[in-house]
Amino acid sequence: EVQQIEEKLKTALKPSRYRHTLGVAYTASCMAMVFGVDVHKAYRAGLLHDCAKCLTNEKRIFLCKKHNIQMNEVELKNPQLLHAKVGSFLAMEEFDIHDQDIINAILNHTTGRPDMSLLEKIIYIADYMEPGRKQAPNLSAIRKAAFEDLDKALLMILEDTLSYLHSTGSVVDTMTQKTYDFYSQYS
Repeated sequence: EVQQIEEKLKTALKPSRYRHTLGVAYTASCMAMVFGVDVHKAYRAGLLHDCAKCLTNEKRIFLCKKHNIQMNEVELKNPQLLHAKVGSFLAMEEFDIHDQDIINAILNHTTGRPDMSLLEKIIYIADYMEPGRKQAPNLSAIRKAAFEDLDKALLMILEDTLSYLHSTGSVVDTMTQKTYDFYSQYS
């Protein structure tokens, strides 16, 4: 099953995106070992987190409309953000994944959400810090925290993401802000 997913993704994704995907899958499975999460679920979620990245923005919007997947204003202005929602749909429809925790991990890997499961946190963090990533602020500190304290790593990533979005004048998805607000109250 996993080998079939890998083969399908290898042909669908650009080589650089496929390398990133493998990096997230391997990183997520290593983190899963540390935090007592099912390693196979983490690997599958990591593999599939960007399965809709190969689609055009028009195709993502089309699929959302066709399958009644809700889109907010930020996503309509930045349809690349829809890859998480469309990816969770494709994981179910094209890859026969029905584990809700895996689906949620794919769905929430770009914005996060308040009160995420361990697997959701792992995929969110692994996506940001997999070995192929080189240009994120505080990357070495985040990588260290990721294997010690998921909430600390998560909050560091959210702070860096919000800081970057604000400094570039980019629109902030409300869920990213809600996620930050939720986790910052516990730090």
